[in-house]
Amino acid sequence: MKNWARARACAVAAALGVAFGMILVPSVGLAKAGVLPGKGVVVQPLKSSLAEETFQTLLVIEALRRLGYALKPIKEVEYATAHVAIANGDGTFMADHWDPLHADFFERAGGDAKIYREGVFSPGALQGYVIDKKTAEKYKITQIDQLKDPRLAKLFDSNDDGMADLAGCNPGWGCEKVIEHQLTAYGLRKTVRHNQGSYSAIIADVIARYKQHKPVLYYTWTPYWVSSVMVPGRDVVWLQVPFSALPGERKDVDTKLPSGQNYGFQANRQRIIAHRPFAEANPAAAKLFQVMQISAADIGAQNLRMRQGEKTSQAIKRHADGWIRAHQKIFDGWIKEALAAAGS
Repeated sequence: MKNWARARACAVAAALGVAFGMILVPSVGLAKAGVLPGKGVVVQPLKSSLAEETFQTLLVIEALRRLGYALKPIKEVEYATAHVAIANGDGTFMADHWDPLHADFFERAGGDAKIYREGVFSPGALQGYVIDKKTAEKYKITQIDQLKDPRLAKLFDSNDDGMADLAGCNPGWGCEKVIEHQLTAYGLRKTVRHNQGSYSAIIADVIARYKQHKPVLYYTWTPYWVSSVMVPGRDVVWLQVPFSALPGERKDVDTKLPSGQNYGFQANRQRIIAHRPFAEANPAAAKLFQVMQISAADIGAQNLRMRQGEKTSQAIKRHADGWIRAHQKIFDGWIKEALAAAGS
């Protein structure tokens, strides 16, 4: 009788272990039990056309899969459209909301009332204007507004029109509005031309000029592979701005960094944004979006591998899988927290 009672108790305990496994056991066991929180829920990931943001998106996708969600193929739309799509429920999440660069996109799409935004996916992103170190030191150029001088501007003239050619920002990214505003604010309209188009093509021309030992002037951001090819401090230098000057509602924001340097852009952090009704109905996904975090250095390293030729969708998926294996304990910790949120 005692043996029967003990066996039954063990069976009950095992059953409870499965029932409450959402909190305590790995997702593999949960999948077999059919109790994953994402079961039957379809997710539509969005990202911009920037291929280098695929890596971060795939990390989120894989984590959602571990929670049982069904993932549709990634849809590529530019940032402003993506914010509206997520607010309206036409997209579920985007892993590359730049805060505060995309603040206007966020607010115009409905802000917190329509979009869930908690946690920081990747902190410490910088943006600004960069020139080659050789030219900076020879002509003592430290600030972008020094290019009001036609003689200095002509150093960066790549098409013989007498104006400096600034390799700029794609239309629709948000950074282009800052650059356009600052060209006027710093009195550079007559001496600097903002070249826009495909950033990858424009920056390839910049790198070619740099390798020919010609002066270069370009906008860039971190984390991005460009800073691994032309390394700030070694090959190139960031230019400072004479004063803070941002467009629209951020006009009074001080862009000076804690170090005292002012590159004209606020330090950014990449965040995951999601359709708010989805986040509220799916606490596991909401918690996942909140706790996931990856370093700018890891993103930059992956982006450099793409630059070196590993840029197919299969290669990027391999990079994401490799990152997860190398950080398995961290990744499993995210899943555990998400599962706990679903069970609370």
